[in-house]
Amino acid sequence: MADPPGCCSTCATCLLCPYSCQWITAKKEKRKGLRTTKYDCSWFLFLFCVFLFTLVWLYFAIIILNDFHNFNEFIFRQKKLWLDWSLVLLIATAVLISYSSMLLVLALCLQLCGQPLKLHWVHKVLLILTALVVAAAFTGLGIKWAEEWKSAWISLQATGPFLHIGAVGGMTLLAWPLASFIYRTRSTGLRVFVLLVYCAALIALYLAPLGITSPCIMEENQLPPKPALVGHRGAPMLAPENTLMSLHKAVDCDVQVFETDVMVSADGVPFLMHDEELTRTTNVQAVFPERASLNSTAFNWTDLQQLDAGSWFLERRPFPTVQNLSPGDRQEAAEQRIPSLEQALEAAKHSNLSIMFDLRPENHSDYQNFVNVTLGVILRSGIPLQQVLWLPDGFREDVKQQAPGVQHVYGRKRVENEKEPVLHVNLPYQDMSSEEIRQYRQDNISVNLYVVNKPWLFSVLWCSGVSSVTTNACQVLKEMEHPIWLLPSSTYFMIWIVVDCVSFLIIIWAFVLMK
Repeated sequence: MADPPGCCSTCATCLLCPYSCQWITAKKEKRKGLRTTKYDCSWFLFLFCVFLFTLVWLYFAIIILNDFHNFNEFIFRQKKLWLDWSLVLLIATAVLISYSSMLLVLALCLQLCGQPLKLHWVHKVLLILTALVVAAAFTGLGIKWAEEWKSAWISLQATGPFLHIGAVGGMTLLAWPLASFIYRTRSTGLRVFVLLVYCAALIALYLAPLGITSPCIMEENQLPPKPALVGHRGAPMLAPENTLMSLHKAVDCDVQVFETDVMVSADGVPFLMHDEELTRTTNVQAVFPERASLNSTAFNWTDLQQLDAGSWFLERRPFPTVQNLSPGDRQEAAEQRIPSLEQALEAAKHSNLSIMFDLRPENHSDYQNFVNVTLGVILRSGIPLQQVLWLPDGFREDVKQQAPGVQHVYGRKRVENEKEPVLHVNLPYQDMSSEEIRQYRQDNISVNLYVVNKPWLFSVLWCSGVSSVTTNACQVLKEMEHPIWLLPSSTYFMIWIVVDCVSFLIIIWAFVLMK
């Protein structure tokens, strides 16, 4: 088999070296009776499948970045080790996709140059390992973090139209090496099989928009108002979570609600804290090493006031934004202490900020007293009760009697035959479809979804008509004046038809040209 025009012997040799680990070109191979066998073709097919497999994992890895801080917190609670595991995920994924992409490009170029696809055994072993690693990642995701499958489904509403264009473009580029293979192979059966598979995949892609739906395919005048922002523990990317500094930073981000968590100390003082232990967000191991593993509620208020609740933020850098803090913000963060609920209510009252909180731990034997103590602090604070959003389900009827002005937010969907109408719901963003959000909006039910950090997700929920979102990234979402994209259905239909037609013409041209 001679080198095709335009493919010099030096180029062919350079392609063979990394793919096959040999310097023999096609002319010498022919004299030795070597060529691309069915066995080699099967390894090329395996390479192509591994590439697609890693590409899908790359997509998942990017999607789950929205929720990865939860994973970092989970690992810390289990192993007492803080690390931004998202960097590990992205680096490992980049290595896998780069390796499989490089081999695939080399194989396609070799096919165009008329060289044999003799994949070296080292690459075969590494490809098998790549497939096993990605399969293990998907398995772990399904077992430990199954809700991310719902996140991926939601992401398709944001990326579906563009993934379609990218997939059509990829299949179009594949026409050149495919045409080269079709014209060179001697097996009629193999030629027909490959051509049928390619045509079937192409037709499926051309018709894919029939199944693509997105709330952002709408007219501009149909776009709902921008969702309000709820600061998740304040502004945790700009200040230590659940501190007064975090509350003030949230106010600067135009956040309308400060979302927090409340514990009650051993001497009956409600304070802001998310974890049942103090080890993640304070220096309790240095101040009270023998009591560090105790529940937060086992400490009295005097002990809690001795703890530093800000230095961990500067040392561990839970978000990349920490490194961009000004010297003044760093100094303020280092001086933060655990705030009491009374202090938080006072700050919220002066900032005209609503406060939404959960009362933890729900399984505590003295939980009813926690409710009564917390209500007492709220009523004495003087904050307008309509600015208090009550999340805990325990003893909710008592709350309604003692503080009838408090707004009740439910962590569940409404059910039939409700005794009292549900006016506010607070749910994970994976638990509500766009259709349900629209229906709740029509029924004047406020829907808050958590935790939404990425602009693509915020855009989908904005188009769906959600009332508000709880976010770690208030400083990012604040700047968004419009969803990332918004397309009228007629415009999307035109893009779909044009892309498909251009792709078809290019493929026909590629087959004619290669012949």
